Amino acid sequence: MVINNVTALAKTARAYGVPTILTTISAKRGGEIFKQVQAVFPDQKPIDRSFINSWEDGRIVEAVKKTGRKKLVIAALWTEMCLAMPAIHAMGDGFDVYVVTDASGGASPEAHDMAIRRLVAAGAQPITCLGMAGELQRDWARTERLGEVAQILIEHAGASGAVLGWELDNEAKRA
Repeated sequence: MVINNVTALAKTARAYGVPTILTTISAKRGGEIFKQVQAVFPDQKPIDRSFINSWEDGRIVEAVKKTGRKKLVIAALWTEMCLAMPAIHAMGDGFDVYVVTDASGGASPEAHDMAIRRLVAAGAQPITCLGMAGELQRDWARTERLGEVAQILIEHAGASGAVLGWELDNEAKRA
C-alpha cells in the first residue's frame, strides 16, 4: 500500500510541477528508493544520506531552500523516524509541513499512529496522497492536468479509481 500511495504522490507532484527531492539512506546497504518512485523521476539522482533525520543533512536543506517554497509535503518509509524527525525539525525552522500519512509507513500500526499523533501535536498537517491530488486539482472543470490526474486515480485509487475508469469509459461511449 505504501508503495502504491507514494508512487501516486510522486506522479501527482510531477503532474503539477511540485519540486520534488528524493533521498535514500545508505543506498549501498539496501536503502534504495522504490523503483516505482524512481521511474517517475528517472533523471533525478536521489541524495544518499546517512542521517535518520534528513533535515540534519545540509544538502537536503539546501535543496529545499532552493525551491523557494515554505510549504513542505513529506512522505517517508519509517513514519516514526524518517518522517517525524525531519518534519518536526523543518517546522522549527519555519516551514509549514504536510505529512502524507498513507504514503508513509511505520514499523507497526502503533508506531505509525503514534508518529502521526506526535506530528499533528507539533503542528504538521496530515494529508493523504489522493487528498493531495484533490487539493492541487481543486475543480474538475480545470482540464489542464485532468487527464494525468484521472490516470493517477485509475492506477492508484483502488475502487474509487475503478469507478472513475468505468465512468470515463461510459462517457467515451456516449460521445
